[in-house]
Amino acid sequence: MFRDECEITVTAGRGGDGLCSFRREKYVPKGGPDGGDGGDGGSVILVADSSINSLLKLSRQPKHAAKNGQPGGSRLSTGRGGADLVIEVPVGTQIRDAEHGNLLRDLDQDGQRLVLARGGKGGRGNTAFATPTHQTPRRYEEGRPGEVRRVTLELKLVAEVGLVGLPNAGKSTFLSAISRATPKIADYPFTTLQPQVGIAAVGDFDTLVVADLPGLIEGAAEGHGLGHQFLRHVERCQVLLHLVDVSESASEEPETALRTIESELQQYSPELAGRERLIVATKVESDESEERAAALEASIGRPVWRLSASTGRGVEELLLAARERVRGTQEVF
Repeated sequence: MFRDECEITVTAGRGGDGLCSFRREKYVPKGGPDGGDGGDGGSVILVADSSINSLLKLSRQPKHAAKNGQPGGSRLSTGRGGADLVIEVPVGTQIRDAEHGNLLRDLDQDGQRLVLARGGKGGRGNTAFATPTHQTPRRYEEGRPGEVRRVTLELKLVAEVGLVGLPNAGKSTFLSAISRATPKIADYPFTTLQPQVGIAAVGDFDTLVVADLPGLIEGAAEGHGLGHQFLRHVERCQVLLHLVDVSESASEEPETALRTIESELQQYSPELAGRERLIVATKVESDESEERAAALEASIGRPVWRLSASTGRGVEELLLAARERVRGTQEVF
């Protein structure tokens, strides 16, 4: 289980001002007040939507505002109310006050709603202040401001795509290239000591939850290295991307590296070993690395995706392929 989090500030609409106005009609020389009330401001409402799986879009737009109410008109016309702003969030989103951290609501069911900021009340026109003894009031009210709330949205995520491979296979570099996640990256084993998660934008309208999991070593199924901790997280992923370093400086030959991970997955769980996955050759940035990727492909008898996260080669194509498999829209290799 991982967390996606962002902070937003929402502002409800201001109420429209009331109007000070008097009847101006032929044959009515002393018309009374006819100023209408202002419309109420729109509220900001959060709605849980099961078709959304991340907070990526909200994180890119931290400020949101509902529409203001319109001022009152003459002839007792009430101003139009401001439109509510409905913000859709994933099911399972927790809303907390950003300043104090207290939980406001847990939207854990599809369609649940939370009025996060209420619109301001529209002001009264001068008609509302007429009395038997004061029949031509000039008093009116301004609209009240809408509520302003700064909140933190937190979503607990189960990763859809898991990145597996030996230490330094390029998993952290790939994750940082496709998302706003910033996993620790360095040229020594076990850089990733805890699972890291990123939300990758795929195409124009979709996202994938991708987890960079701690590197495996031989013996992980017996608990060596970060084995059991790693494998528990892998079990939750729908699709695995098995990354293999094919650069000249790789610590293992590509086929050996691939077989090591495959063996550990098989020993830990035969069901996990049968999990759908794509084989990805990383750091393909030279003729020699391309030859090593081709040799790996020929050796295992299945497609090997070429990837260079540093140059961007193959990144978009790989994400699209992973999405197709997660969403179940394409036959598996």
